[in-house]
Amino acid sequence: MSACDICGVVRNPVAGDFKNSNKKTAAFKFDAPSPDDTVSIGLQSSKLLAKGNVKPSTVAEDHNGAESAHSTTQRSEKSSKSNGKRETFHGSDGGLGGHNSSKKGVLSGQCSDEASGSSTPLKIKEKHKNADDDFIGQKRTAPTSNFGKISLSDQPGNSNALDSRKAKSIAEYHPDKWMLPDKANDTLTQLNLAIVGHVDSGKSTLSGRLLHLLGRITKKEMHKYEKEAKIQGKSSFAYAWALDESTEERERGITMNVAVAYFDSKMYHVVILDSPGHKDFVPNMISGATQADAAILVIDASNGAFEAGFDGSKGQTREHVLLIRSFGVEQLIVAVNKMDAVGYSKNRFDLIVTQLGAFFRSCGFKESCIFWIPLSAIENQNLVAAPSDARLLSWYRGPYLLDAIDSLQSPARDFAKPLLMPICDVTKSSSQGQVSVCGKLVAGALRSGLKVVVMPSGEVGTIKSLERDSQSSTVARAGDNVTLNLQGLDLSNNVVPGGVVCHPDYPVAVAKHFELKVRALEELALPILNGSQVEFHIHHAQEAGKVSKIVSILDPKSGKETKRSPRCLLSKQSAVLEVVLNKPVCVEQYSNCRALGRASLRAMGRTIAIGIVTRIIQ
Repeated sequence: MSACDICGVVRNPVAGDFKNSNKKTAAFKFDAPSPDDTVSIGLQSSKLLAKGNVKPSTVAEDHNGAESAHSTTQRSEKSSKSNGKRETFHGSDGGLGGHNSSKKGVLSGQCSDEASGSSTPLKIKEKHKNADDDFIGQKRTAPTSNFGKISLSDQPGNSNALDSRKAKSIAEYHPDKWMLPDKANDTLTQLNLAIVGHVDSGKSTLSGRLLHLLGRITKKEMHKYEKEAKIQGKSSFAYAWALDESTEERERGITMNVAVAYFDSKMYHVVILDSPGHKDFVPNMISGATQADAAILVIDASNGAFEAGFDGSKGQTREHVLLIRSFGVEQLIVAVNKMDAVGYSKNRFDLIVTQLGAFFRSCGFKESCIFWIPLSAIENQNLVAAPSDARLLSWYRGPYLLDAIDSLQSPARDFAKPLLMPICDVTKSSSQGQVSVCGKLVAGALRSGLKVVVMPSGEVGTIKSLERDSQSSTVARAGDNVTLNLQGLDLSNNVVPGGVVCHPDYPVAVAKHFELKVRALEELALPILNGSQVEFHIHHAQEAGKVSKIVSILDPKSGKETKRSPRCLLSKQSAVLEVVLNKPVCVEQYSNCRALGRASLRAMGRTIAIGIVTRIIQ
């Protein structure tokens, strides 16, 4: 019999002296990684016990009584060899089954900063159970997420540490019955509708007028808005003020943030996302576009106004259309507003349809998914009923705006997939000890009392309560816009907009180096080079970074590679390139999750490229 060289533990003690029995050794630091601690998918937990018959008489512990993973693993391996078989390790918080922990099986993606290339290791702060079968029977490949490289908390005895080995394959996920919608329940399908367009095209006025006509704004409230607008000499802004509520927005006469409102039509429960049109607030507009199922593009039909908005160098119409298309919007209602300013001219309407139609086709929109609606928000023509003006009736026989909204196809929802909710906004209450996060549920479902993990921080909390469309609710499902009140989270800056609320066993990937397939926009002023500084946008996250490598140029029609390692990327070209960010963000490959795999690149206040994430590198 002999004693362990590391901790002095005597295996199968019998009477007699051993040369190492009095050896003095320092207590093994809790969860400090050593070569034997490292296994093929991350750190082995330091609280694992051997399942064999060997029981150590003494164990070196830290001040919280945590046992050394190194000594346990070593003893278990030697015990297994003595019994002529390999043991499977199990622990109180789950373990790995049938994996060889020798150095030969170590993959490149371990917990050290040098291997991962990240600035600091991310920390997960909740411990989960029943993970014995994690990664069992799966093909072992290099990890594509920083989650597999996350170290345990360096604070001994932390009961809020999530085991870094908990990520499971989505194929293993099976939703509970309550997560799926009840087909017998006669509720309206939710439709998230983004209102986009060039500044001063009448987006907020159109939205306010629509809400007023549908009874969402009372006469008393409308009278208040009209009085306030008249005092400031902006009578025509009365309907817009129903959505532009901040003092700065009203003084400047423009929308700066995405305003949210609701109304019910015959077919849908519609969530209006009134987006800013000014070029300085395009990042806020992107935040609204990522939540949209369909969009209303508002066009100013006034002479010179349409041309100014459609101008690629100064207007925002082109950029808004490209952005909403890049974020998955396929159905579009074109509201040609202010038709009263041109006398409801058919020629003017046809000119706008011709010019915009060609541009929409180049963006990938199908003609069958585009509705063209001439209207006047200020005169209430063609909004919720057929027009009454004889000049418009003389040539237009199509649907009115509300009818076109009901004609949109119902969006598909991922009810049966694990929970995913990109965070749009965060509110913290130190007095109540809770954090409120809001956003659109991309996949899955949630309810009060459920445990969730917030990435990229890895904070785990419990849903105390939730609101859906500003109303208290018990359950929310994919497609719903919700506000979650979470408890058990650190009230520091770990939970921020751009994060993602996930199922604890299926966390989203966290990375700062990935490969994109992009299309450079027509308005690209300067070529994109290796090393070009960009602003990266994905769902609600935005982060500074650079183009580290232009891999290849692609044929825009076939998608086949035409040139390797080009010097630059020019306007209208498609390419594969690598981007490295200053800080990691929550991201998924487009093939795995479309909502978290669509991205855009901006520079010098303009969107220069749009595309999808094809590979997560680290």
